[in-house]
Amino acid sequence: MARAATTSDVFNAIAEPQRRDILALLRAGERPVTDLARELGMTQPGASKHLRVLREVGLVRDRKAGKQRLYGLDARGLRPVHEWTGGFERFWNESFDRLDTYVQDLKQTRQEQ
Repeated sequence: MARAATTSDVFNAIAEPQRRDILALLRAGERPVTDLARELGMTQPGASKHLRVLREVGLVRDRKAGKQRLYGLDARGLRPVHEWTGGFERFWNESFDRLDTYVQDLKQTRQEQ
């Protein structure tokens, strides 16, 4: 399967681990790019590049506050990811049910010994 040549969708954008790290930090609230870069051990231009990609796909919003630009999480952009992963809920529920049955059977077997 050919890989998409662009990061213009949310799946490609969050495929990059540092972008996921940025999103995780932004869950706590708005932050300037300098804070994000320092906390993640990257350069400010590098952090800005990742923020631009995240903003383009709708995962990050920004606003000017004095001399700073603050970046914040826009979780609405994660809806396609949530909807896609939700399609696997039945698989996980069935797997947990089988695991629960196995553990209960194992407990009963040990009690009978």
